Amino acid sequence: MADTQQVDAKTGAGHGRQVARLARWIDTFAKAHGGAEGQVSYVGERGARIVLVGADGTWGDLMAPSYESARRAVTKSGITVHDAFDGEFAARVKTGPYEWSRMAGLQVGGPKNG
Repeated sequence: MADTQQVDAKTGAGHGRQVARLARWIDTFAKAHGGAEGQVSYVGERGARIVLVGADGTWGDLMAPSYESARRAVTKSGITVHDAFDGEFAARVKTGPYEWSRMAGLQVGGPKNG
């Protein structure tokens, strides 16, 4: 009988490369913005969203193929991870005219959604 093992895609070599790539992107963001903190949110079958907030208030996000990948990437990058995107953490985000026009849309003369 052959000794075979089924390789779980989440623990295979491809998964490790995805985690390393996400961690490099997080590191790049953190270096460009004086450090960073983050929060991971499960978004269903699509995976997980990593929201990053730089020390300068700049924010960005990444999508990971799974919640596990996202958690491993933020752990590997060494950033502080928050359980929720609220309160003091959310207040650090600096938004500009672009974000406000996209959030409010037509109500304040922003771009049309359609």
